[in-house]
Amino acid sequence: VQLQASGGGLVQPGGSLRLSCRASGFTPGVYAIGWFRQGPGKEREGVGCISRSDGITSYADSVKGRFTIFRDNAKNVVDLQMNSLKPEDTADYYCAALKGDGYYYCLGKRFHEYVEVWGQGTLVTVSS
Repeated sequence: VQLQASGGGLVQPGGSLRLSCRASGFTPGVYAIGWFRQGPGKEREGVGCISRSDGITSYADSVKGRFTIFRDNAKNVVDLQMNSLKPEDTADYYCAALKGDGYYYCLGKRFHEYVEVWGQGTLVTVSS
């Protein structure tokens, strides 16, 4: 199982960016996929997650209404569309495959217990 995240970069406040997480080595729909981020001096936190097969999503309050997760099981890709970006969104962003009930824990403190594999981080910098 491998995940590859891409799409990070520098964007001005109020701008948009779309991250992609490409999965390989497993059947689409076997894992829920979560997006996480880790800002400077901060702990890694859940941003949003999408369920294994029915496309149900959940988001952290800090990004709700601004970020949207899309899943294309045919291509085994999960995208994170980020709009109205703020300086506090600056972080390394990671995608992860979540096993079992991981979808229900992705925004809490126990998400580490359900991570099957992490993708590498992609840096998002929001600055003028």
